[in-house]
Amino acid sequence: MTLAVRVPEELSARVPVEQRGRGLGRDAVRLLVSHGTEVSHQAFADLPSLLRAGDLLIVNTSQTLPAAVDGTAGHARVVVHFSTRGDDGRWAVELRDPDGRGTTRARAGGPAGSVVRLPGDVRLVLEEPLAPGSERLWWAGVPADVPSLLRRHGRPIRYSYTERDQPLSAHQTVFALPSADGAGSAEMPSAARPFTADLVARLVSRGVQFAPVVLHTGVASPEAHEPPYPELFAVPEASARLVNAARAGGGRVIAVGTTAVRAVESAAGPDGVVRAARGRTELVVTPERGVRVVDGLLTGLHEPQASHLLMLEAVAGRAAVDRGYAEAVRRLYLWHEFGDVHLLLPAEFAHPESCFGNSR
Repeated sequence: MTLAVRVPEELSARVPVEQRGRGLGRDAVRLLVSHGTEVSHQAFADLPSLLRAGDLLIVNTSQTLPAAVDGTAGHARVVVHFSTRGDDGRWAVELRDPDGRGTTRARAGGPAGSVVRLPGDVRLVLEEPLAPGSERLWWAGVPADVPSLLRRHGRPIRYSYTERDQPLSAHQTVFALPSADGAGSAEMPSAARPFTADLVARLVSRGVQFAPVVLHTGVASPEAHEPPYPELFAVPEASARLVNAARAGGGRVIAVGTTAVRAVESAAGPDGVVRAARGRTELVVTPERGVRVVDGLLTGLHEPQASHLLMLEAVAGRAAVDRGYAEAVRRLYLWHEFGDVHLLLPAEFAHPESCFGNSR
């Protein structure tokens, strides 16, 4: 799916919202609300008024890793993005070239046997491409404890549209929990970033429930917009029961982020029943596959070529996505991980008394 809209460069969110003005919190972003093809414009802090008792939010508790580490390949400086750990202990990595502005640009991968020297005299050896036909990501042998290496020498991955490096805390969501084995996400599950403890408390007091899941997301493909590859996920038994109970009771199941959709849909059977599951998911949610569990999606704004848009279409339909994105550009919403947020719900769940008072 490719959208017809063009996103001007100035609509990239270059810093977190709390750095754009005094007294602003994370929830001071805008919220574009799509009920089918009907669109309204809200503040994210209004989210509790848009949900009702019995609704369930599925949230990803994966913590963000400081996944970027400087290194050298021969005489060349490189930046290594650590993406995901394999079952055999190897790591999928992406090599990038520094661009002189504190960010990076794409670099040709390989060849097999290439050595990258990392801080602490660690030698990373590229072994084979992660996927046939694509040499962006490579399986690499790393004779070191990578989570410790990242804690000592890593920093959050930063892309060229951002203004400056941010501390790791700026890339963690309020739901992030440390993993016992040091695993985490190479990039922030950013749809949950605007949530604050106060907003969560307001949602709970309204009768909205939360179901935690885990999906450790890997390095995105900002240039080629490749679909996601197999990623580690877990849906606990308690969360599976919450999802099934919400659906049985008429509540809406709303995923916070595309990672949450991928996790819970990977644990759903053809009958729509969610069962506890963990492992690696290869699921790519498309309109042809559809969704079995998720009624709605709270997500950031994706580039018009991004593969994530197929998931949005699967949840809400092509017309709703087209209309929402046209409105987002027209009303100057901000894109990317520090930007504004989009809530997509089917038309039959519309609440005109609470959602359309300031429409258009």
